[in-house]
Amino acid sequence: MSVADTENRPRHPEKAHKPDNPVQRKPDWIRVKAPVSKDYHETRKIIRDNNLHTVCEEAGCPNIGECWAKKHATMMIMGDTCTRACTFCNVATGKPEPLDVFEPKRVADAVAQLGLRHVVITSVDRDDLPDGGAGHFAQVIRAIRHATPETSIEVLTPDFLRKDKAVEKVVEAQPDVFNHNVETVPRLYVPVRPGSRYYASLRLLDRVKEMDPEMFTKSGMMVGLGETKDEVLQVMDDLRSARVDFLTVGQYLQPSAKHHPVDRFVPPDEFQTLEKRAYNKGFLMVSASPMTRSSYHADEDFERLREARKAQQAAAE
Repeated sequence: MSVADTENRPRHPEKAHKPDNPVQRKPDWIRVKAPVSKDYHETRKIIRDNNLHTVCEEAGCPNIGECWAKKHATMMIMGDTCTRACTFCNVATGKPEPLDVFEPKRVADAVAQLGLRHVVITSVDRDDLPDGGAGHFAQVIRAIRHATPETSIEVLTPDFLRKDKAVEKVVEAQPDVFNHNVETVPRLYVPVRPGSRYYASLRLLDRVKEMDPEMFTKSGMMVGLGETKDEVLQVMDDLRSARVDFLTVGQYLQPSAKHHPVDRFVPPDEFQTLEKRAYNKGFLMVSASPMTRSSYHADEDFERLREARKAQQAAAE
């Protein structure tokens, strides 16, 4: 598909006939800096030169200016078109192109050119593939290991729903962090995450720990979609039951009038309370703030995560 065709196709055809949900004005505590720095443009050029996609751009992440100024970009593999139609997400939906067998090397080259000490690799959902793209994830991990062995690797994967032995392929490639987001509370899965299953996501995270108890696991959720505080606390308990190490909680921001509406903007003090509650439940690491996203400050958080485990192990001796 040509660049022109990609730009001209409808981004969310399944949402075109849905009624509009007016986009609310953001409160004062949500501020986004315009991407203007020299390093931002250098990062953008490296991504373009290697013909790669990033979730930073495709999902309209509000932190792109800050992260790319530090040359931190979250690579989105397996194309820019998702087979799911989540009502919160701005990634294009439709029929994806075939996998690009040269993409793993291009990702590894970009990681080397950016000088990343920690990289996050995510993807669109690829329900059209027999393994959901798990084998492609593994190839990307191995290509990065070969090109820059010192770089720690975090994967943010789909749920691989009904893809037998898919998660095993990714774990066997030995990423440093295995992340899969539950996104919201189970009651809201039908309107927010159609096509996904809450308990399948929990099972995936638990399966990672069954295979490799030492591998760090991570999950994230959004608030402001209409959930209650008790529901959020129950998700925390469920994730701890699945032995998840690291939890992220951020404010949902509505991408367009065709997306799920914002129920409310959660003030910063409530995020602080959620962070304290999560630590009390036993998470090694918690990041909770209006601007928190799965890969926001991921390199610094990985170092903190390792230190937290060392402290935990020392306390147990």
